[in-house]
Amino acid sequence: MPPIGDDKMFEVHVVAVLLVLVLLAGIISMLVSKKFNISYIPLFIAFGIIVGPVLGLINRTLAHELFYYMRVFGLVIILFTEGHNLSWKLLKRNFKTIAVLDTIGLLITSIIAALVFSYIFNVPFLVGFLFGAIIGATDPATLIPLFRQYRIEQDIETTIVTESIFNDPLGIVLTSVAIAILVPQAPSAQFVEHIARYISLYPAAVLFFLYELTVSIIAGIIIGMIGYVVIKKTNITGFPEIEIFALTLAIGGFLIGEYLQASGYLVATVTGIVLGNHKIFFKKDDPHIVKRIMKAISKEVHFNESLATIATIFIFTLLGASINPHIITSNLTKGIIIALSVILLARPVAVLPILKWWNLRQYLFISLEGPRGIVPAALASLPLALGLNYHNQALINWGELILSTTVITVLVSVIIETLWLPFLRDKLLMGETLSDRVSKSELLKERMLKRLGHGGGKSS
Repeated sequence: MPPIGDDKMFEVHVVAVLLVLVLLAGIISMLVSKKFNISYIPLFIAFGIIVGPVLGLINRTLAHELFYYMRVFGLVIILFTEGHNLSWKLLKRNFKTIAVLDTIGLLITSIIAALVFSYIFNVPFLVGFLFGAIIGATDPATLIPLFRQYRIEQDIETTIVTESIFNDPLGIVLTSVAIAILVPQAPSAQFVEHIARYISLYPAAVLFFLYELTVSIIAGIIIGMIGYVVIKKTNITGFPEIEIFALTLAIGGFLIGEYLQASGYLVATVTGIVLGNHKIFFKKDDPHIVKRIMKAISKEVHFNESLATIATIFIFTLLGASINPHIITSNLTKGIIIALSVILLARPVAVLPILKWWNLRQYLFISLEGPRGIVPAALASLPLALGLNYHNQALINWGELILSTTVITVLVSVIIETLWLPFLRDKLLMGETLSDRVSKSELLKERMLKRLGHGGGKSS
């Protein structure tokens, strides 16, 4: 059988066979995961590599094209769904930690990664900083399904997941700053360059980040409130209307965020947070209305959790299938050294400031669970593409190093940090079973409904 995707125009049956192979890889990975009690995410990548580069059943170009779209829309669904599960109470309680990790922590990670990269490859620091900025963001697409599979303390889960959601915009800003310095004419640097006309580059980067963060949060809150009001005023409460409406909010929010030059991913997440915590944000509503909306949102969350699982399968299997083996082997040893430096040096040093709020065991767990994933993988080829576009031979050479090292770092961090999570949880934390989590959730829900019922009785 010839490799799938040899034709320039991919026919329906070609894409259909790819879909079947990816879904089969997902089923097999999950069965193996359950059998041996290991994370299924590295298994998705491994099966992707087997059906792609190893056996040649999937053409790398086709896998790469599908990955380009799946990493966007799949991540939107994953983040929107997880937003529902993020407790507003826990977010407020852990705000200081999240803010430190998403600012100082991310900058320290990028600088240390830059120093190691520059030293090992003997390149200028700014080139290393470009790598550090690209690799700086942790990955919600890895962490969210991982913590569904292995339950941990909710405060720590909320902190690590929220950090990964909010640091994507800053990682992109840091990348834009590094590109603005190295290649000022690049399109991705134009927004920062435009601001820098009136002030210097680094203050412009800070303003760009604050703009992205503020606009994304405001847009997400507005869309979430509109979604709640629409559900409240209409009969969009049952299948399939509520599921379709929720998808419209998620993807529509992403589009609005991107149109506003903000973070579409963050908009989708905040929209999910507003809907998931509607009992807090709209507590003055009639208890019967709140209960009806709660049931509707529970339905769409259940539906979107299934979509999020399918998206996770496709994202990581296609990532494995789209890998160019030459990129991996060309700088394998140096790439692994840099990857381990990011995991064992940069991340733990960057997380040190949180020791004032967490004990040593909790600090160690948080510092050792920061896998790199979708955002670095998406940005990895940008320096090389810019070098080719502007015929800059030095940037082409540096871009090849950044591309190979980023891919290796993503693979190494995802594989290591997903596989050692059960061990770290058992040694450092009090594990929390799914039944424990459900019991707590039901107890809180019961208390909330009693409070609402009591409030409703008083008002009448």
